[in-house]
Amino acid sequence: MIWRSEPVPTLVEGDVRLRPLRIADSPTWHEIRKRNQAWLGPWDATVPSEGVSAGEIPSNFSSMVRRLRHEAREGRVLPWVVEFRAGQQGRMVGQVTMGGITYGSLRSAYLGYWIDQQYAGRGITSLAVAMASDYAFETLRLHRMELNIRPENAASRAVAEKVGYRKEGFREKYLHIDGDWRDHVTYVLFNGEIADGVVARLRSQVKTTGG
Repeated sequence: MIWRSEPVPTLVEGDVRLRPLRIADSPTWHEIRKRNQAWLGPWDATVPSEGVSAGEIPSNFSSMVRRLRHEAREGRVLPWVVEFRAGQQGRMVGQVTMGGITYGSLRSAYLGYWIDQQYAGRGITSLAVAMASDYAFETLRLHRMELNIRPENAASRAVAEKVGYRKEGFREKYLHIDGDWRDHVTYVLFNGEIADGVVARLRSQVKTTGG
């Protein structure tokens, strides 16, 4: 299910809802991030010193949200909050962000995601990534989606493989993560590779395995 909410749509699938990130999310967002610092810190994007001096880091949460929403209006980014048990008093449990949205001859984007450790292992992240992927292919009509993951991040790589992304290659010192330039493994999925849709494949896989 898709609810049109410009510039970022709200997507619902079972107990998981992706909805726009809002300034009002600040207290909950900060509480989750502080509590999960040890869990999320090694995988967090950072800005090198030259970016800091150029003012590339938003001064606060409100500035970050405004910047993301501006990018969303320009069609370059879709920042989603991941909520669990939508329709019952959904609780924020993480984020999924589609970035680098490009049309023309490339028609590509990438996904980044994180989840509260208390909710890890329940299939929430996999479903959220599948929902965002289906939106990219079915609504935005993109050709290629990619996930760039540090080789050491076994949990995130497991999500990529569970959803149906496949390993494409290795990118040396690709992104500035946790204070330094880090190597990444790139996973990709192309429009049409999963005929019935990414969510449908994931649902079928879970039903078959019972997990």
